[in-house]
Amino acid sequence: MFNFDAGRFLQIQEGAVTQAQALRPHITDLLGNGAQNIFLLGTGGAAILMEPAADLLRKRSTFPVFTEFTAELNVESSIHLGANSIVVIPSLSGTTKESIELLETTQAAGAHVIVLTGHANTPLAQKADKAFVNFAEDDTSCESFYIQSYAIAHAIMAARGELDDADGLYKELDQLPKLLLSVKEQFEAEAEQIATHIQNMDYHIISGAGNTWPEAHYYGMCILEEMQWIRTRPVHASHFFHGTLELLEKDVSVVLYKGEDAYRPLVERVEKFARQYTNELIIFDTAKYEMGTLSPAARAIASPIVLATMMERMSAHLESLRNHPLTTRRYYKRVAY
Repeated sequence: MFNFDAGRFLQIQEGAVTQAQALRPHITDLLGNGAQNIFLLGTGGAAILMEPAADLLRKRSTFPVFTEFTAELNVESSIHLGANSIVVIPSLSGTTKESIELLETTQAAGAHVIVLTGHANTPLAQKADKAFVNFAEDDTSCESFYIQSYAIAHAIMAARGELDDADGLYKELDQLPKLLLSVKEQFEAEAEQIATHIQNMDYHIISGAGNTWPEAHYYGMCILEEMQWIRTRPVHASHFFHGTLELLEKDVSVVLYKGEDAYRPLVERVEKFARQYTNELIIFDTAKYEMGTLSPAARAIASPIVLATMMERMSAHLESLRNHPLTTRRYYKRVAY
């Protein structure tokens, strides 16, 4: 595979699985000690990566879960935040200023703060009530954060009797590193073809639904916009027909993220419509890829993780074809704002 170190990838994602295995009993202990709600937070893209786990809890658990914009919570706290709250803050660098302020705000409210980070000797890791450290970099952090945040959600559900055969599901999801590597290998040729085709396009409408929507949102905002300076319009498939559909015409690029959860038909509805009006329709579909003996339920949960691992291959080819390294910035961490 182009510009890819398989051993490095496996080491990082196996590290995420190790952290997931440690997170599950920690969360169980917190619930046993009276935790009454959880805030899955973060700043920017890291916050978006918490959304599949948050959505799982919102839809399948009665345990209260909250997601907030970090900057807003720093301005005004929530009535739900207190001594019986679990707060989860992901930050790859461990140095994000808004997240450091958030940690201090939530600890002052009495919450138990868990930090997920890639580096131990950082302000967030050192100040957290509990830090789970798994080294990663931008090209491997999505899968790592997804795996760890799902472990938190599943542990909550298992402790409350809301998750069938938790041990069986854990065993399946713990296999993900090697399965994700296999998906990369299966997708590599297509990734190069798609990247070559879209390298000079300057605008994309990007859509998904259910647990694929966060990855669609993340890739549009954090990769194509921030790291490639390409304009995008991420829109949830449920909102597509309430405004965005009017932008479609022959050469408008529409990019769809299809997973294997119950909300796949919402994306297929957009697909059916878009085929009638644009010749620039790209579909990333997790169902196309072999993933061993993973059950349909585990595949559904893993959909955003699979898409993230596919998008890393897209990014590797795009940055080369466009001669625009993913690390190139004009403003981010370069000027005051």
